[in-house]
Amino acid sequence: METEQLIRTLAADNLHRARPVGLVLALALLAAAPVSMVMFLTEFGVRPDVMTAMHNPFFDLKFVVTLALAVSAIVVSLHLSRPEASLKGWAWLLLIPAGILATAIASEMMMPQRLPMMTRLIGSNSRVCMTAIPLMSLRCWRRR
Repeated sequence: METEQLIRTLAADNLHRARPVGLVLALALLAAAPVSMVMFLTEFGVRPDVMTAMHNPFFDLKFVVTLALAVSAIVVSLHLSRPEASLKGWAWLLLIPAGILATAIASEMMMPQRLPMMTRLIGSNSRVCMTAIPLMSLRCWRRR
């Protein structure tokens, strides 16, 4: 192969631009969110006492913690997607959801006791969640 031909071949390969990681991640999240919601609703449905539960401030807290974890994980993931990036200076973002959760647990423990301590700490549906989440993940993984 001649040098000129090699240069033309390399230049032709350079015309294709890879999509930015942020765009690919955003598209994947937009596709995965409705699929996850459909899976959840077909498996479990809506809680029968959802209207009563919505009046509890800890109902909203579940969404706040989940959103904080998702946003901080996405920001850190996008930062780490570059080859020269390091976690130094960015790891504190992952502590935000933990801090929100710790504050919520502390405030729950300060409220007058109406349920046993372990029920207040881990809830009454923890076994269902700890079983259902991995099983739903395995179901998605197995379908690939």
